[in-house]
Amino acid sequence: MRRRKFLSLLGGAAAAWPLAARAQQPGGMRRIGVLMNLSEEDPEAQQLMATFRQGLAQLGWIDGRNLHIDYRWSAGDIEQIHKYAAELVALAPDVILAYGGSVVGPLQRVTRTVPIVFVEVIDPVGAGFVTSLARPGGNATGFSLFEFGISGKWLELLKQISPGISKAVVIRQPTSPGGGGQFGAIQAVAPSFGVEITPVGLRDASELERAVAVAHDAKGGLIVTVSPLATVHRDLIVSLAARYRVPAVYPLRYFAASGGLISYGPDRLEPFRRAPGYVDRIFKGEKPADLAVQAPTKYELVINLKTAKALGFELPPALLARADEVIE
Repeated sequence: MRRRKFLSLLGGAAAAWPLAARAQQPGGMRRIGVLMNLSEEDPEAQQLMATFRQGLAQLGWIDGRNLHIDYRWSAGDIEQIHKYAAELVALAPDVILAYGGSVVGPLQRVTRTVPIVFVEVIDPVGAGFVTSLARPGGNATGFSLFEFGISGKWLELLKQISPGISKAVVIRQPTSPGGGGQFGAIQAVAPSFGVEITPVGLRDASELERAVAVAHDAKGGLIVTVSPLATVHRDLIVSLAARYRVPAVYPLRYFAASGGLISYGPDRLEPFRRAPGYVDRIFKGEKPADLAVQAPTKYELVINLKTAKALGFELPPALLARADEVIE
């Protein structure tokens, strides 16, 4: 009887050992949901995700080893964003990486408990995603894109590259969080530059040509604000500006890299390098409510000199000297 009891206990211990061993592994297998408002085929999106995974790996979180990542790509489609938000929350991830304000809102409507780390969100306090930047107070924190005041810089740059213009068309997406604030900042500085501002709402790609044509007919310039649709259709916007020979200023580097004349905005890779640190801290027990929302630390001025020459623009030497990058 003693021998049978001993073997029984030994067998029970052996059966329980794998579970105990797994429980003793640091952190165990963790799960991250990623909701992007870009297309999966977008090279920019793949670079952002590669940067994020590299940052996680440097902290010891390896996809497929002690980490599983579920991706959803909405390509700026609002209906898809709502659908994918529900799908990701249903998977019970430890944390969700949310790209853009148009993604954070739908996620918070589905969950107020799953931690959310957001990137590239304009005015998260005004949008209601957090209570304050220093003490977010809910289930979301992350990295803001920029303050609205930077939008006025785009008009200043437009006047520098084309001093004679007196009119400018501002492309914005009315449904995009932060769209109104960006336009308001541009409108506020317009009188000091002697420029009349015309907003053109962007609801789908079919409206883009009309917006650029308006700028061309007015012999004016073009300013593109940050929005999901502008991001998804950036190649089309850049090609239309070239076709109509309209001087245009863009908010982020990838527009200039795609052939746009000039861009000024934060380093887009920076928040994807920094976000893994917040994910790691949440994995280790910290709460988003206690992690301050962080602002960009680096802004970059990028000039596409090849495009400037093709359009016949002679850019001021002082502007070229200030550029962080000149694409030739």
